[in-house]
Amino acid sequence: MDEDKELLEKMKLRILRSFKWKEDVVNPLAIELEITNEDMEKILMNKLDMSSLEALHATFESARPHCLSEKLHADLRLCWLCDVMDLLSIEEADEIKIKLVKEIIGGKDYKEALTLGKKQILTLLQE
Repeated sequence: MDEDKELLEKMKLRILRSFKWKEDVVNPLAIELEITNEDMEKILMNKLDMSSLEALHATFESARPHCLSEKLHADLRLCWLCDVMDLLSIEEADEIKIKLVKEIIGGKDYKEALTLGKKQILTLLQE
């Protein structure tokens, strides 16, 4: 391996092994894909250049609320209740999801937030 390539690899690893990258990106994706952290690091090193690596953490963080909202949409069965059966309005569903996303990002356990969301949906459906 030539010196430049070796140096680039070291720089990329330094970014990927920083605390926030490891905690926010590498560990969760490795768990989700059922691979080791080292394998996830290799994938990211091979697929991303230095400028992408340097900018990606901020992008990853800014996408977190959207990802949580999509997950809640599926887990609360809003695909059926809102999108298919039209039992809840889009506005009602969005209001519930936005509130829950803020609580989860604030530290509330996802399962606890999901339970709360189900109760809110049931209340709206029984009105």
